Amino acid sequence: MTLRTQVCIAGGGPAGVLLGLLLARERVDVVVLEKHDDFFRDFRGDTVHPSTLNLIDDLGLRSAFDTIAHKPLPKLDAVVNGVRVHAIDFTSLPKPNRFLTLMPQWDLLDMLAEAGRQHPSFHLIMGAEVTGVRRDADGRVSGVHARTAEGDLGVEASLTVAADGRDSTVREALGMQPRDYGVPADVAWFRLPEPPTPLPDTLAWISEETMLVTFPRPGYLQSGMLIPKGSFDALRAEGIDAFRARIARAVPRLAAQAAELGSFENVKLLSVQINRLDRWHTPGALLIGDAAHAMSPAFGVGINYAVQDAVAAARLLAPALRSGAESVIDRAATAVQGRRERPTAMMQRIQRAVHARIATGRGVKILDDPPTRRQRIAMRLALPLLRPLAARIVGYGFRPERLR
Repeated sequence: MTLRTQVCIAGGGPAGVLLGLLLARERVDVVVLEKHDDFFRDFRGDTVHPSTLNLIDDLGLRSAFDTIAHKPLPKLDAVVNGVRVHAIDFTSLPKPNRFLTLMPQWDLLDMLAEAGRQHPSFHLIMGAEVTGVRRDADGRVSGVHARTAEGDLGVEASLTVAADGRDSTVREALGMQPRDYGVPADVAWFRLPEPPTPLPDTLAWISEETMLVTFPRPGYLQSGMLIPKGSFDALRAEGIDAFRARIARAVPRLAAQAAELGSFENVKLLSVQINRLDRWHTPGALLIGDAAHAMSPAFGVGINYAVQDAVAAARLLAPALRSGAESVIDRAATAVQGRRERPTAMMQRIQRAVHARIATGRGVKILDDPPTRRQRIAMRLALPLLRPLAARIVGYGFRPERLR
């Protein structure tokens, strides 16, 4: 079967579904292909940043958003060698969205997909795995090939958008290779039971041995331990008891919960990457989100940057698509990279600095416990100045996008 549309989007993550919704609102016909049958994935980020909340307000979706269970975090601490440091204060941002919130990504995607279905030009096809790209006689990308449970599917489109993640099939089919900037750490990803007494809102637990992150979800903590890149097999060889003990040393209040971690079958490896394409487009195709630039989990900004790519792309592409001229569409795709590349590079530079100095996977000593007099004075002077800057950079990123 072959479908014909104006825009075919490969990938039903935040960038793909939101771009489909935004274009459909502009009466552009869009087909979004998602290879899985549902959105339920453990390895998708949960952070919804203030800039994304602003966009949800712009879309008129706040009422629907607020009916979904989520956890607002107006402030974030870091526990550094046993010392709690008040690191980020989102209440310094403009109203109304002066907080970051945690919401399972599948709930966010379900909400956006349902909003898209209210527009007749939005078509989301689940269980459709893109296998390659189509080209016309001149070599221009003219759509994709996909595989579904019902058989092969072809989609012909004026523009193909790759929003299919860091292992993008479309990117591979186009022969495009991102520049890898190297990260010294990976993440061992696991669940812990929710403690009887909730933990204070904490960005990270940093010690001389390790770094642990915990994200509250309904009934459990989605947790990650940073480890040196390539060391997961060695970690497994030490055994689950040693891993439980490492968690308990990092966060003593979670010792009882760590004891309930059954085996390494419940611990998964999340490979951390920071990379970026030199060119995000080719005639007939555009790449956005992780397909164009994989972000580290540092500060949880991957969703935010994918969403902002989608907003910029929709604003620039919609008038070009209405014109129908291939040259105009390709210029608009080029303009998307022109708008989003520098903010992305700036955030990746910060992430690389964090991984070089703090999130190395090997632990780091930043403060004494208790802090020395010099450390106390430095924190007293520096933190009040850094908190609003950190809130702005983490909450909005560089060059935040709005619908208008």
